[in-house]
Amino acid sequence: MDDFLSAFVPLFVAIDAIGIVAIYMGLTQDLSMEGKKRLLREAVLTALGISILFLLFGKAIFQLLGITSNDFRIAGGVVLFTFAIVDLLFSRPERKRAQTESVGVVPIGIPLIMGPAALTTILISVEAVGLTVTSISLIVNLAIVYLVFRNADWIVKVMGVAGSKAVAKVMSLFLAAIAVMMIRMGVLGVLEEWTHILG
Repeated sequence: MDDFLSAFVPLFVAIDAIGIVAIYMGLTQDLSMEGKKRLLREAVLTALGISILFLLFGKAIFQLLGITSNDFRIAGGVVLFTFAIVDLLFSRPERKRAQTESVGVVPIGIPLIMGPAALTTILISVEAVGLTVTSISLIVNLAIVYLVFRNADWIVKVMGVAGSKAVAKVMSLFLAAIAVMMIRMGVLGVLEEWTHILG
């Protein structure tokens, strides 16, 4: 259970389904109910497909480039921290509505659902807790995204646009804290490696 939570929580925070639901509604507000359902399936499947590619080939890329898990924890932590700070200081960009036929893959599937922060989190989770646990946490998170977006009208009605933006800011703060933890773990890991080499 601890391993699952270690994989689930950072990915849940990185995706931030509640925080981005208002953007999703803005992109799909001109669609019929059937059109929204079709587009949501397309978006979630796109996010899943990209995630699977990262799950399957992320470790191979590490080995090919000679990158250790500690290297990636530090780099990934810096990237996540940057995204978190940008989200905290500035509003998420309100993307202009694209043609309704094209927004399922981009920008909803990528990068709205599965952006750089989420992909970085997936790669770090695979190194930390393994492929199986990370895969389960990914599927659960995407199921949550599907449910949140499917009920987007009701959620925004209850929370309001300001409420969803407030949730996004809180999630960004958590993401920054998780990023600092990753950097700390990476630095301690590198120092431990150097201690073994020098000792």
